[in-house]
Amino acid sequence: MKWSGASVFITGGGSGIGRALSLELSRRGAHVMVTDINGDAARAVASECGPRASSVTLDVRDASAVASAINTLADLHGRLDFVFNNAGLGVGGEVQDMVVAHWDRVIDVNIRGVVHGVAAAYPRMVAQRSGHIVNVASLAGLGPSPMLAPYGMSKHAIVGLSTSLRIEAAALGVRVSVLCPAAIETPLLDIDNPKDLPSVASQPDLRRLLTRLAGKPYPLDAMVREALSAIEKNKGIIVIPRKARLLWRLGRVAPALVEKACRDAVAGERRARSKRPA
Repeated sequence: MKWSGASVFITGGGSGIGRALSLELSRRGAHVMVTDINGDAARAVASECGPRASSVTLDVRDASAVASAINTLADLHGRLDFVFNNAGLGVGGEVQDMVVAHWDRVIDVNIRGVVHGVAAAYPRMVAQRSGHIVNVASLAGLGPSPMLAPYGMSKHAIVGLSTSLRIEAAALGVRVSVLCPAAIETPLLDIDNPKDLPSVASQPDLRRLLTRLAGKPYPLDAMVREALSAIEKNKGIIVIPRKARLLWRLGRVAPALVEKACRDAVAGERRARSKRPA
């Protein structure tokens, strides 16, 4: 696969996985449009990427804005080669402590945001008989994710969307992959729930919880290199790192073991919470 000269659209490109993808693809010679709801962060990343990169302030909940940005990139280069639907957020805590607003926010960003990207990009790719859509889900989309139920729900939806669309798209010249990383060393591990939503008393220490569930967070740069290699090979479901692939397979053949490990992780978080100063 030739990345040099490719036109690439990335949501959530202002930090974490999106930023790392933007930098690596720019290094490989791609024309990258970095988009993020934080316009300053998107501009900073585009500046790091160099003269072939551009940036757009973008809220993926706005379908028309997503379509406009994608069409701008495609019109500029005469084609649309790659779309990385990466923007997302997590809401942590126990379901008993959440309200509908928590679920709505995750649905709007993590599910609708990806749907908006697909709805805008896919027809153009079908028309040109080429292109590759990469939807960023999570290992949480392939198994249970206690204390992150809204997030896990949304990532299961993205896996289902991607694996279904991949089958339809194959005969039309379009490729579809879903990226399912385990805990990756990004700022997401150390941030709280969105500040404009009601507080959740049972919000876990995300870094500690995910380390219990899937092991030490994996280096971001290594994850991006492995992901791009798998995309080059047109892998459908991309699970990173190797330990996460083993956990995924274990969950398919021995789900009771995974369920027990998850229960133990939840119990550990509850014990830790009970020891917090009042």
